[in-house]
Formats: sequence, C-alpha cells, structure tokens
Amino acid sequence: MSDLLLIPCPIAAQPPHQCLPAQVLQVIKDTKVFMVEDLRSARRFISSTKQGIVIDELEFFVLNKKTKFEAIYDFMCLHAKADIGVISEAGCPAVADPGSLAVAVAHQTQRKVVPLVGPSSILLTLMASGFNGQSFVFHGYLPINQKERAGKIKQMEKEAFQKKQTQLFMDTPYRNNHVLETILKTCSPQTLLCIAAELTSEQEFVKTYSIEKWKKEKLDLHKKPVIFALYF
Repeated sequence: MSDLLLIPCPIAAQPPHQCLPAQVLQVIKDTKVFMVEDLRSARRFISSTKQGIVIDELEFFVLNKKTKFEAIYDFMCLHAKADIGVISEAGCPAVADPGSLAVAVAHQTQRKVVPLVGPSSILLTLMASGFNGQSFVFHGYLPINQKERAGKIKQMEKEAFQKKQTQLFMDTPYRNNHVLETILKTCSPQTLLCIAAELTSEQEFVKTYSIEKWKKEKLDLHKKPVIFALYF
C-alpha cells in the first residue's frame, strides 16, 4: 500500500516557494493523484509551483464536507498502488478540514499517512499570541445565532480562566466584525484577546490586548481571514 501525503498550501496570496519547504514542492512534483477540497484552487496552486507539471496528466478527486466515506474508500482502493496527495483550500489538510476523513480511511486500509510541514493559521496564532502553548483548544466556527454565539464566547472565557487554557476559534470572514463586537460586549475587561488577521501576507496583523484596550481600537476585519484567541 502506498502513502497518503498531507500537502499544505499557502494561507495567503504568495508564491509557494516563500512559505513551503523544498520537500513539499518535490512531493507535489512527484505525485500524480490528488484528493482536493476545491478543484479549481488546487489546480491553480499546483501550477503556481512552476515545476513544469502538466495539470491534465493528473487525476483529481474532490473531497469536501459532502463527500461520503464510501466514495473515499473506493477511490483509495482503486489507487492502492499510487501515492495520493491531499490538498486543502488553504493551510494544512485534515486540520479543521474534510481531509481528516481521508486520513481515517487511510488508517483503516493500512495506507501510510505522511503529514508534511506547512503554514497553519491555528498554530501561527498560538505562537504569536503570548498565551499558554501547552494547554489549548481550537473550537472552529462559532454559532451563527447571536445569542448562542455570545454564550459560546462566555463559555470559552470561563474555561480560559478556570483551566488556564488558550481558546482559539474562527468564523467566516464576512462575520468577523460581528464576532469581534460580540466578544467585546461579552467578555470581562481584563480578559486577553489575540486577533491574528491575514497571516503570512504583507498585510499580516497580530495583536494581543485586553478587552478593555480593544474597545478603544478601531479595527475592520470584514472579509479578512482571522483567528481569534482568548486567555485570562
């Protein structure tokens, strides 16, 4: 049985060679079969590595949140003798990403799983926050309903205080300003908030302030990729 290669891609608009190790670029060049979250962006990403890869000679399988376990299993069995690369829409596959289902199938079929080094907005935020890096949790997306969202934020703030545990979360870019507004209304003035926006890009912004200080700042996060982190 061959390998399942977890291939990271950039999380900002930048050439792959600026954020990916040479090993990852070589793996992309050598791989002919891919499972990808979005076909168009994956093809564009592979082309951007500028390694003379003929895209039409590659085989792609779309792996998103709607893809069934059975379809993944059948695809892997069909390509039992070939290495398969997994590419997310951005960052590291299988982390807050449907690629995790492919990894589960790989383990069941005795296929070796090979995670490759690349940018992760979650880890980059944790590194830059100044918060506890030994105990942390990533909650993913917050509830859409404003009351439920406020309740979730209050719960995370409580866990940060009681467990001394960093609380990381995100939302869709067009809801970022609403999320920030809810955080500022919900959390105690002394609670610490790290906002990490547009990581690895030229517009990268990472700041940690108390809620009290954030209320004095003017910040527009609309349509920007952001990871939030709470600590006490």
